Amino acid sequence: MKIFTIIGGVNGCGKSSLTGSLKAERTDLGIIVDPDKLTAELGGDEYEGGKLAVDKLEKALANGVSFTQETTLSGGYARKLARRAKEAGYYIRLYYVGLDTVQESLQRIQNRVRKGGHDIPRQDVESRFSHRFADVAKVLPYCDEARFFDNDNGFELVAEYRNGEILPIGHSRPEWLIQLMKEIK
Repeated sequence: MKIFTIIGGVNGCGKSSLTGSLKAERTDLGIIVDPDKLTAELGGDEYEGGKLAVDKLEKALANGVSFTQETTLSGGYARKLARRAKEAGYYIRLYYVGLDTVQESLQRIQNRVRKGGHDIPRQDVESRFSHRFADVAKVLPYCDEARFFDNDNGFELVAEYRNGEILPIGHSRPEWLIQLMKEIK
């Protein structure tokens, strides 16, 4: 089975950390495309890193192999890629990592920068954060499976998307999940 895995969430939420955890327990992630890692490998050139990421994703889709994309879901590319992958017979799954506040996102980014990682302009983070749930809603119709993780202190599975509904799992109801459930209804 061809699988397109989307690791989504706002900047600083822990997408790369979740990808690392998934790599340790799954063998079906295929080619993993992390635009931030590619950008870093190219000396910080975001434009070239983004171009290389798109090239890798497009080649994986054209070759009919499983692949994984880390993305904030902002802009239209992730949705368009999901639509095209669905048309090409892919099983599509979304693993979304949520955070409650934009301040949390900004703090995590600054912590990453202190450790030598990449920064994201504040206005970009704030803009993406403000429409994060609308971005999720745009990609969900293409997903065969969607799981939602809270990253307050490690990755906790808090909900799944089934039959057009986000269904909570367990007892944890982070504020972002409550907001997402209201927006998706």
